[in-house]
Amino acid sequence: MAGTISDEIAASLVAGRPELVAVSTAERVAGLLRTRIMEGLFPPGTRLSEEALGQALGVSRNTLREAFRLLCHERLTVHEMNRGIFVPKLARSDVSDLYRLRRLVEGGAARCAARAPTERRVAVAAAVTDAEDAAARADWLAVRTADLHFHQALGALAGSDRVDELMRRALAELRLAFYAMTDLEQFHRPFMERNRSIAELVVAGRGDEAECELSSYLADAEAQLLAAHEAINGSS
Repeated sequence: MAGTISDEIAASLVAGRPELVAVSTAERVAGLLRTRIMEGLFPPGTRLSEEALGQALGVSRNTLREAFRLLCHERLTVHEMNRGIFVPKLARSDVSDLYRLRRLVEGGAARCAARAPTERRVAVAAAVTDAEDAAARADWLAVRTADLHFHQALGALAGSDRVDELMRRALAELRLAFYAMTDLEQFHRPFMERNRSIAELVVAGRGDEAECELSSYLADAEAQLLAAHEAINGSS
């Protein structure tokens, strides 16, 4: 894609300037760009122009380059020699690897339900309610966001800052793969009832059962996402 950005994207980034607080830092810039990538403002394959983004955010090129370095470390951007910084397109192997990670980390966290504080268990159910409310409004982008919050809440059952960070990064990267899902309702609706079942097991403290349900759930989600990915990109 071209190295310029649309007026809509520029306006969104300008609106995000208050998030950078008084003194702009690379971490805050990276956080803002991370959010916008996850929201779908920059689809996979988009070139992130230093000049256009720096102007929209009101930050120096050095600050922006450091933010890009942080995002490259998180696999949310890639540097291509003599071409610049791009939002990556995930390969089939990337999607499978991310789901392998989720089964280990998210499943292990679900097993902790019995000893997790009540507020963390309730947060899992609350994310499901948010998704159900969004579905009732036919807002399937909001359903997708609530679904990510559901999985983040499952990870939070482990009570570990490192697990939280790992889940945040994995889900942010995985969100790049969801561009293959052209019909969000068709993808998410069948999983909503399963989310509710898992949430009820978590609230009841039945962690082993929740992990078992989640393992089957993730296997089905991976299969659907890979099928959609292959339909668009072939077997790469």
